[in-house]
Formats: sequence, structure tokens, C-alpha cells
Amino acid sequence: MKDFFKNYVYPISILSGSIIGVGFLSLPYIAVQVGIGWMVLYFVCLTALVVFLHSIFATIALKTPDFKRFPGFVEFYLGKRLKIVALVMTMFGSIGVLLIYLLVGSQFLASMFGGEPWLWAIGYFLVLSLVVGFGVRLVSKIEFWALVLLLVSLVLVFVQGFFTINLSHFSLPPVSHDPKTLFLPYGAIIFSLCGVGLIPDVEELLSGKKRLLRRVVVIGTLIPALFYLLFIFLVVGISGSATTESALVGLKLFLNPGIVSIALCMGVITTFTGFVSQGVLLKESLVYDLGMKKWVAWLITCACPLLLLLMGVTSFIPLIAFIGGVFLGINGIFILLMYQKTGGKAIVVYPLLVMFFVGMIYELIFLT
Repeated sequence: MKDFFKNYVYPISILSGSIIGVGFLSLPYIAVQVGIGWMVLYFVCLTALVVFLHSIFATIALKTPDFKRFPGFVEFYLGKRLKIVALVMTMFGSIGVLLIYLLVGSQFLASMFGGEPWLWAIGYFLVLSLVVGFGVRLVSKIEFWALVLLLVSLVLVFVQGFFTINLSHFSLPPVSHDPKTLFLPYGAIIFSLCGVGLIPDVEELLSGKKRLLRRVVVIGTLIPALFYLLFIFLVVGISGSATTESALVGLKLFLNPGIVSIALCMGVITTFTGFVSQGVLLKESLVYDLGMKKWVAWLITCACPLLLLLMGVTSFIPLIAFIGGVFLGINGIFILLMYQKTGGKAIVVYPLLVMFFVGMIYELIFLT
């Protein structure tokens, strides 16, 4: 039993817990926009794609010397120039993720206490920036437990909400018929499922049983996918066309306010710990990978999300879709190129490369 927990339960929980972030809160709203049938089709296809990418990256990790992270893998197989590209993409993606945490957390606070979300965002940002500046790593250590509490509160929502599901909501026509909206699930689902960065950590955790890595990675990806699918059906079944961008906010109209408030509170804690953990990692990356002074790295880490907010980037769904379609799309391209270097078949690589390029072009044209 001890070996079962060590070789399966702990590695799977780390990967699944890291994949499940705030991105999944956008999926019910997107389902309403494009139609539940179209969303399910996207979800099945893209889950298969992400599972495949995670699986082949796990294979690559097993063939690569230990103690590397994604830019290091790119350098090892594709050279120093592409490592710089991977590093830059990782940094820009991290800034986008910080902004997403900021936006979602401020929406939760506004829903709980009233007031304008943008005012909450500025106040929330000031607190978060101070914590990132001091480099409080204790917060990142409780991130997993904050996520566990969020999931527990969501289970309460599941239990109460199951009996208020309206089946007619599943046959509602799409809210939007705009061609731009039709492709919206692509980036959002990839963003919500991608966990490539954690696979090397899982490999190191399986130090004596690395042959189990691919199995652990597949299971650890499918668990969040199943959770997301259930969450989509639950929220759409409850709130239908009234589903909001961050799904929990809209549920206040249909469920016990106390239960939803608990979920919102846990959501705030999750966004807080997520922002601080991601912010500290980005700050340290700027210091150690690019040689910046600590105060400059802190200023860039914290100023960029605020500048984007002040520039009017206040809708987190297009942001999630953009990060998933562009930045994570580039990561997917790198994985496929590394896969080809290690003997991957061209008949698999090239069609997927075309798909990622098309996805990037779409996001750049319609979401910028």
C-alpha cells in the first residue's frame, strides 16, 4: 500500500492538482456561447491531444538527463536559440497567468462584498505585489491545500446543485453565432489542461519507478479532464444562458448563497496563493536566468499585469484563450519537434504542427 501511494497516488495528485487552476471556471461560459454539443466535441478532441503531448513529453523526459525544466529540454534537443524563445514565451505566459489570477480574484471579491471589480483588482494587486516583493515562499507551500479546500467547496456546490439541474439547458442554442466565438474553446481548453511544466518534477518524484511515468501522466491528465466535464454540465445545467464568465459568480442566483460564498472565498485564497507562487517563480527566473537585479525583476513581474489591467485587458476568457492558443501552442510545437528528434513519426508530427500554427494564427488575428 505504501508503494501504491508513493508510485501512483502522490505523483498523480501533484500533477492533477497543479493542472486544476482557475482556467476551468471559464469553460461553462464558453460552452453556453458555442453550444454544449460543440463544446463536448472540442473537449474530447483536445483532451486526447493534451494527453498525447503529455505522454510523448514524458517519453522525452525519460531519455533526457535529469534536473532540467522546459527551456532546458528545448536547449538540449533544439539548441540555445530556441531555448531563448522558450524562455521568453514562458515569461510572457507567466505574466498572462498572473493577470488571470488578478482578474478572477477581484471578480470573486466584488461578488462577495460588492463594488466595482476593477477597484478590487487594484487593491488586491497592491497586496499581492508586496507579498511577491518579500518573496514569501510559505504561501506557495499551502497552495495545494488551498486548492483542496476549493475542490471541497465545489463538491458542496455539486451536491446541492445536482438537484437543481434543468435538462432543457443542454439543448439551448449557442448564444453567439460569431465565427470568432466558434474557435474560442480551443485555447481555453488547452490552457486548462496543460501541465507540461510539472512532468519533470513528477519524473524526479518517481526516482526508482520511472517506467511508471507515462501511466501516471496519462491518469493525472484525465482526472482534471473528467472533473472539468462534470463541472461544465453542472453549471450549464443550473444556470443555462445566465452562466457568467467566472462560473461561480453566476451560481449565486440559483444556489444557497452561503455555499457559493464559501466557494468564492476558497477561490480568492486559491488565486492569492497562485499569484504569489507564480510571481515569485517568474521573479526568480528573471534574476537567475537573465541576471536582472531583484528589484528590477520584482518591478517587471508586478508592473506588467497592472499595466495590462489599466490598458483594458479585463476579460479573462480571451486572455485564457490567447495564452492557451499562442504560448502553450508554441510549447506544443517545441514538444513535437523534440519528439521528432527522438524518433517520432513525421505522419504524426506534421499534421499536429499545422494545427498548432493555425490555432496561433487564429488567436493572433481574432483575439488581439
